[in-house]
Amino acid sequence: MPRKPLGDRPMSNAERQARHRAVRAAALPVIHYRRTADLLTLQAEYRAWLQTLPDSLQEGATAEALQIIVDLDLDELQAIEPPRGFGRD
Repeated sequence: MPRKPLGDRPMSNAERQARHRAVRAAALPVIHYRRTADLLTLQAEYRAWLQTLPDSLQEGATAEALQIIVDLDLDELQAIEPPRGFGRD
C-alpha cells in the first residue's frame, strides 16, 4: 500500500530528491555502524528476554538463538576505537 502524500498531491521525483538533499545537507553525519554501547544494551535486553521465556519455549530455536547472543563476548568490541572517517569527523 503506498504512503499517503505529505501535501495535497504526491511529490514528483525531482521534489522528493530535492527534499532528500536538503535534509542530508542540514543534518549531522550519518553513522553507519552500531556503537558498542548499543550492542551491550541489546545483549542485556536479549539476556532478560531469555530469562523470561516460558518453559515451553526453553528448548526451541528462539531460546537457542538468544543463548548464542548472550554468550557472545563483546568486551573486545568495547575497546575498539574506530578510525577517523567512520562518522566521527
